[in-house]
Amino acid sequence: MLSNREWLRPWEATNPHGPTSFDFKAQIRSLLRALENNDGIPFVILYKDEIVGQLNVANILHGSVSSCVAGYWIAPEVAGLGITPTAVALAMDYMFKVVGLHRVEIDIRPENEASIRVVEKLGLRYEGLKENYIHINNDWRDHYVFALTSDEVSSGVLNRWLRNEIPKIKYSFRK
Repeated sequence: MLSNREWLRPWEATNPHGPTSFDFKAQIRSLLRALENNDGIPFVILYKDEIVGQLNVANILHGSVSSCVAGYWIAPEVAGLGITPTAVALAMDYMFKVVGLHRVEIDIRPENEASIRVVEKLGLRYEGLKENYIHINNDWRDHYVFALTSDEVSSGVLNRWLRNEIPKIKYSFRK
């Protein structure tokens, strides 16, 4: 991840009241704490036995909400190879089928075209805009909200994508 700092800086969450330097150990401790508390699951993305990205599931809620939020990054040298949509689909299927959640949400900055293409490929539904939602790169940034429920993908997100069964969705934010 450290070798990809400049690639990730425009998209990486920052703490408006915390240190501005990257604390890798603190990030790992936070991910492990979330896993231990059952409110988050960190995944690594592997390609040819190399770690090329990360996918984090956070804000896992059970019961009447039964949802989570997922976020991800991929190394620039493997971007565009289909690795990210595969990883996102696998993680979503895990959250639906193994963890038993009903809804997975992915929030993306409007200018992050590559991430928007990922959710479009997988057929996530556009739900709207969260204004000033996450502090990134020294400012509060807007995010589009995309989601799927387990009811929409009974055969699985990965299967639906591989079978080319993604419904054509016209997003209201697209011209």
